[in-house]
Amino acid sequence: MTSSFKSIKLETDGSLAFLTINRPDVRNALNQETVDEMHLALRDVSCNESVHVLVITGAGDSSFVAGADIGELRDRGKREALQAINQNLFTAVENISQPVIGAINGYALGGGCELALACDIRIASDAARFGFPETGLGIMPAAGGTQRLPRIIGWGRARELILTGRILDAFEAETLGLVSKVVSTTELMGEARTMADKIACRGPLATRMAKLALNASARGGLDVGLQIEKLGQAILFESRDKMEGTTAFLEKRKPKFNGE
Repeated sequence: MTSSFKSIKLETDGSLAFLTINRPDVRNALNQETVDEMHLALRDVSCNESVHVLVITGAGDSSFVAGADIGELRDRGKREALQAINQNLFTAVENISQPVIGAINGYALGGGCELALACDIRIASDAARFGFPETGLGIMPAAGGTQRLPRIIGWGRARELILTGRILDAFEAETLGLVSKVVSTTELMGEARTMADKIACRGPLATRMAKLALNASARGGLDVGLQIEKLGQAILFESRDKMEGTTAFLEKRKPKFNGE
């Protein structure tokens, strides 16, 4: 199934959904229209219980998302900054209940890198490039970059990259733990689908609960995280999926999960 949008494409294939930022003529830069459409797409995916994994990528071979639309950015003032336009979008990506895989097919700069950071897993093509050029424009990363990057690669490296604006290639990004795997451009979507399929065949309620607990770990202290983990497990212990999964293991067959 394919949904109709102007600046993005949303396609579903079985238990997988694919969201493509579709503005290749401007390197998939994020403008207000794209942000609004992505919110609608995330809502559609979130409400679709048959979708177990979301994959996000950019149209074409050169850019995932090259950043915010600079024309729009130049005209924004403090009111727009306080509205947290992109920050709210990337938080929605992070908080959607389904696991999200970012298939980084080219430049992921500024807002594009922040979008990638909001994904649960990042796979990059060997043409991918990552960085935060904002200080060269007289602004700073303000859609989660100063918060998520250090939590993923460490505070020292994050300070260097944000303050200098240095661009990373895909292989350095992999070394730093920013991406999980680097493949060729032609293999990228196949690799993303393979990983998505591995997740989708597992208990959907379990993967959603695990994501919720992982997000809590990234944001809060150990004691809070352990409580959320415990409560999540209590819910799963009473689920039909837990009974099916454990029974299938004992019967040496593949489980048939229904997300309940």
